[in-house]
Amino acid sequence: MFRIYRLRDIVRIEPSRITKPLEETAFDEIRKKYEGLRDRNLGIVVAVTNVKVDPMGIIPLGDGAPHYRVEFDALTYVPIINEVVEGPIEVLGRMGLTVRIGPIEGFIHISQVADDEVSYDPARNVVICKNSKRFASQGDMVRARITSISLGTPQRPPRVSMTMRQPYLGKIEWLTRSK
Repeated sequence: MFRIYRLRDIVRIEPSRITKPLEETAFDEIRKKYEGLRDRNLGIVVAVTNVKVDPMGIIPLGDGAPHYRVEFDALTYVPIINEVVEGPIEVLGRMGLTVRIGPIEGFIHISQVADDEVSYDPARNVVICKNSKRFASQGDMVRARITSISLGTPQRPPRVSMTMRQPYLGKIEWLTRSK
């Protein structure tokens, strides 16, 4: 789920950048600090917009750089357990599928692809359902439910586990054919 938060912070402007426009410099600093940030409460910050800078800065003792109060909007993506999401299959393998959901990837283990015996065919790079003869390949759109989330660490990317083994979930083409 995407959300927009209104946030406040204090930004330090390097003395070498003091001649550049304040709004532009503050925007650059806030983007560096927040875009890509993963936070338990905010989620994953995708973009920073509408940066407003208080023109009255302060120079703290012992620091030659001015600090300014800023207020800005942060567009975030927050994966939620049991949320149903749709996205294209990015990568297939014998372990399962990697699906693009918003700014991150989710993983569907091979056992969670369908209520059927599922196997990976490396020659064709597809996953095949044995009994129904359905298959999924790279680029196919799928609908899945998020089952677990780990936002990770700065060194480790977020991990989102998903399933397609429930009614109304699976490859979009499978869902429209069964109607």
